[in-house]
Amino acid sequence: MKIHEYQAKKLLKSYGIPIQDGVTINDLAQAEAAIDQVSKDFGAEQYIIKAQVHAGGRGKGGGVKFSPDKASALEHIKSILGMTLVTHQTGPEGRRVRKVMVAEALDIKQEFYVAITLDRSTGRNVFMVSSEGGMEIEEVAKTSPEKIVKESILPGMGLRTFQARNLALALGLDGAAIRQATGLFQKLYKLYREMDGSIVEINPLVLTEQGNIIALDAKINFDDNALYLHPDVAEMRDLDEEDPTEVEAGKYDLNYIKLEGTIGCMVNGAGLAMSTMDIIKQVGGSPANFLDVGGGANVETVKNGFRIILSDENVKAVLINIFGGIVRCDRIANGIIEAVKELDLDVPVVVRLEGTNAVVAKEILANSDVSIISADSFKDAANKVVEAARG
Repeated sequence: MKIHEYQAKKLLKSYGIPIQDGVTINDLAQAEAAIDQVSKDFGAEQYIIKAQVHAGGRGKGGGVKFSPDKASALEHIKSILGMTLVTHQTGPEGRRVRKVMVAEALDIKQEFYVAITLDRSTGRNVFMVSSEGGMEIEEVAKTSPEKIVKESILPGMGLRTFQARNLALALGLDGAAIRQATGLFQKLYKLYREMDGSIVEINPLVLTEQGNIIALDAKINFDDNALYLHPDVAEMRDLDEEDPTEVEAGKYDLNYIKLEGTIGCMVNGAGLAMSTMDIIKQVGGSPANFLDVGGGANVETVKNGFRIILSDENVKAVLINIFGGIVRCDRIANGIIEAVKELDLDVPVVVRLEGTNAVVAKEILANSDVSIISADSFKDAANKVVEAARG
């Protein structure tokens, strides 16, 4: 689960991490009061207006504006609040800005990149820093990988003081700034662990002209499976920032991610789902979605899966690729037939079932009075659904 910058900063602040603070509003009528409050609470005379959306690249898209005075701050709030912000992460359709943060402008001397996430290749959390703050870290990794410094963290040990100090030194800091950064890094790792983060990122972390280390931005993603431990975090979820179809799928415990192809996929198991998408691409097709219906596929699961897939008007054919392990293939076949009849589908459906009672299931599909294309193998299914989508 993702949260907004202003929410992430609130969490950082609760862990004693210095932040660029401000006031967040969702209505133009609140603009003048917000600016006045930032001036009163933080002594600000200049401001930064920041769009609050779940996407990076806001500055390049026009969603972050420096305002040297109150009048320009009001103008920037008017232009940003309600705009459709297009960045490299939103896609061409963009994202509507429903909230803006009015923050104090800081005198910045240097910018840095800081992040913590899990390195799956080692099974350890890794703390990363770079002197190239404010840039897209993917570009830094591509063009100047030597500027990304990492500390791998041993399970159960946490971020040791010497590691935090090594990271601060890698940024070229000295004197009091090293002590500030060392403490900040340890607090940030504590937040990451205690809040079950999947990634914590500050880009940029800044050194001000006054010699202070401050989080200018903040991004935190959480492990969905641990949200039950953090009901306060779960309440921060903003459904307006999520794909409505993915939200709807979540109501039925379906793992759905919309893609840009024409072939809808209904599969049980994340690994099989990924393999299904791969083979569709290999034979010349393009998957319209990732959809894992889980191990207990039944009539209701199949029906809900069809509804979710077919809500995408780009879908020209559907491939059902299910391994009957927990649930027998004959029961899945009957469920598919019932779902196709009830929903009166107008797109071709290709079905490949393997596992318990797979032979019986194929007979059931062949003898049904619904239009279903049965497949004998993985590749046969991919070829048939690609051909059906083209037809």
